[in-house]
Amino acid sequence: MLGPSYNHTMESPGTFFLLGIPGFQSSYLWLAISLSTMYSIALLGNMLIIIVICMDSTLQEPMYFFLCVLAAVDIVMASSVVPKMVSIFSSGDSSISFNACFTQMYFVHAATAVETGLLLAMAFDRYVAICKPLHYMRILTRHVMLGISVTITVRAVIFMTPLSWMLSHLPFCASNVVPHSYCEHMAVAKLACADPVPSSLYSLIFSSIIVGSDVAFISASYSLILKAVFGLSSRNAQWKALSTCGSHVGVMALYYLPGMASIYVAWLGQDRVPLHTQVLLADLYLIIPPTLNPIIYGIRTRQIRERIWSLLTHCFFPQCTQGS
Repeated sequence: MLGPSYNHTMESPGTFFLLGIPGFQSSYLWLAISLSTMYSIALLGNMLIIIVICMDSTLQEPMYFFLCVLAAVDIVMASSVVPKMVSIFSSGDSSISFNACFTQMYFVHAATAVETGLLLAMAFDRYVAICKPLHYMRILTRHVMLGISVTITVRAVIFMTPLSWMLSHLPFCASNVVPHSYCEHMAVAKLACADPVPSSLYSLIFSSIIVGSDVAFISASYSLILKAVFGLSSRNAQWKALSTCGSHVGVMALYYLPGMASIYVAWLGQDRVPLHTQVLLADLYLIIPPTLNPIIYGIRTRQIRERIWSLLTHCFFPQCTQGS
């Protein structure tokens, strides 16, 4: 359960060992069970979202398109780290090859960059739907939605490719033990024999630019939304307009709050915050949003809730649907 004993010589030049969560070895079994449960919920929930939206012709509005892409990104993000975490916590299999480590790092950070872009796209969708309802379908056409999705993905690739190149070309000649549950950039960078500051600064600056600009535009969108909503004469219309934004606000809070805390704790508070707290925060940041996002949208979005219930009823109780 505790894994092999480590030393600080490079036993296998092409291999890293993930330490897991320092000091939590006695709880590894419970962590493995909890992560497996959350991962199963994330996979099932997000796959249901994708299947329902793709199969139902009534769920073809831009909001559902972006939600479908978000669900796919959540699956990629969780699948990049959770299976290996469960392997570490359940069997002590902590080895990961050099190429697999940097592939994992690439997908994790690219997925987080795509997700923040999608949250901005969804905020823009809510702005158009509430502030310019008569032009909603004319502004957010299929070509525009596809263009937004491609732009978000290209931005993530442009951000991650130089970072991965810089870090993978650093010499690793001392420790091969990564003090983390996955190949997190800062944790791997500290193992390099050369100065890792350039890659660390690149990561901090560009992640701050991406997240900062997205949050600024999201804030601008919601300020315009609130101005339009409170300009409505009917209180019922105000509440209905605000309720359509509730799911998006909840998902943003789940993503940005622990995400920014994880980034700046790793960079600024590494000597003040215990290592196990830093690792736990980073781990939860990658698994909680994919787990709760489909639950939030499933509960708060009536159309999705009804379609999922209908799909599950048809799959598990076909005689009921035939009888009705």
